[in-house]
Amino acid sequence: MALEHIDNSEVDIVIAALQSDLTSFLNAWRPLFSRFHLIIVQDPDLKGELKIPQGFDHRVYTKSDIDQVIGPTTSIVFSGYSCRYFGYLVSRKKYIISVDDDCLPAKDNDGNLTNAVSQHLANLTTPATPFFFNTLYDPFREGADFVRGYPFSLRSGVDCALSCGLWLNLADYDAPTQALKPEHRNSHYVDAVMTVPAGTLMPISGINIAFNRALVGPALFPGLKLTGEGKLRWETIEDIWCGMCVKVICDHLSIGVKTGLPYVFRSDKGNPIESLKKEWEGVKKMEEIIPFFQSVRLPRTATTAEDCLLEMAKSVKDRLGGTDPLFARAAEAMVEWVKIWKAAGASHSTLGV
Repeated sequence: MALEHIDNSEVDIVIAALQSDLTSFLNAWRPLFSRFHLIIVQDPDLKGELKIPQGFDHRVYTKSDIDQVIGPTTSIVFSGYSCRYFGYLVSRKKYIISVDDDCLPAKDNDGNLTNAVSQHLANLTTPATPFFFNTLYDPFREGADFVRGYPFSLRSGVDCALSCGLWLNLADYDAPTQALKPEHRNSHYVDAVMTVPAGTLMPISGINIAFNRALVGPALFPGLKLTGEGKLRWETIEDIWCGMCVKVICDHLSIGVKTGLPYVFRSDKGNPIESLKKEWEGVKKMEEIIPFFQSVRLPRTATTAEDCLLEMAKSVKDRLGGTDPLFARAAEAMVEWVKIWKAAGASHSTLGV
């Protein structure tokens, strides 16, 4: 899809800044980011001002901005990469694209620079097909179509709410896997996009995603915090928990999730052995939460992302809250997030973007 068909005013690019000098990162993305507005959220624990090169339409949000909107007392924590969710909160654009600050534009198998922004928008603005799998993957990509036997009654598809991109170089493994394969790097670029079937869960990563804020914005939230978790992706599962929630919500609302292209090139960072000490709690908890998400059902009366998140919070509290305080706190955070989302929308003019 030609990027010219997207109005600049419909897109925000959200960047969670965990490093103070964003010069090399933004210069690498300049050809793709320069026409859009950037929301840069500084990690509240990061001291000093950010270094941002000239030539970008941007707004930086700091700890004082977060406190102004959220307030000083809240169970929602925006530390580390969770600060990106504040960008989702203050944006008012239809589409949000979010890329971690340790990622650079990727190259395809022919060595050409790929346009992650354009591909994310193409994924979001063409229908998804979650109710019947097309063996040629996304039938709405150029050069593809529906295969023989695909029901004509389902060929119009549904709205795509979430586009989940992938990574070259450092794959998004958990700490145990990365510790066992310390030298492994992903160089396999697969030129494909597919809709994740309805009823199928997936570990959605916040490293390289885009979404339709109007459809599922409130369902992307920082809700599950491990005890003593760190700031690296190996040391947290907040985006995995959030991804499980949003996939169940998308299935309930009959909207789609795509995965595959676009890729980004992810830089090496961190020590998986040290991170394993922080993430191990999350690795064990995953075995408990999967059956919950596989079986949870939302009532027909839940017709918006906010409704769905509140209903899911009830189920988390009732079914998981008694097994571990971690889940009870997550349920509380989900309810509080919906309140914050609604309040921020009502008072948005006090801060602006």
